[in-house]
Amino acid sequence: MARLTLEFPEDQYYYSTHLTVRVTDINGANHLGNDSMISMISEARARFLFDFGIEETQGDGIGIIVTDLATTYRAEAHARDQLLFEVGVMDFNKYGGDITFRITRPRDGALVAMAKSGFVFFNYRTGRVVQMPAAFHAKFARVNWTR
Repeated sequence: MARLTLEFPEDQYYYSTHLTVRVTDINGANHLGNDSMISMISEARARFLFDFGIEETQGDGIGIIVTDLATTYRAEAHARDQLLFEVGVMDFNKYGGDITFRITRPRDGALVAMAKSGFVFFNYRTGRVVQMPAAFHAKFARVNWTR
């Protein structure tokens, strides 16, 4: 079976935040569980959007919806490890793009994981995908476009 490879351009990271692995994030193998990593990625995404003044759902019903998530694990993380989540955006298209994550452990410089989360803009009132708002794109002028 082919292995997934995630590599992202260095100049597309716009934000970073630290999250600490909690005891409740540990699985039966005594390391950070997949389900908890996904929750931490979601928290890092929410902090990133908030820091850039982007509401996940606006008053007009337009918001961001996650379409997919890919994660590759490179090292284990354990309870009380502080992790650095670097967050970026890339591959914009008419309706959305990708939010990227590089997760490292600053204590020893270990690369713990890489992740990519696809997103589109969605009108929750009509139940339809809509075009990316110009105000969103303007916040990330360096981002490449795929179409």
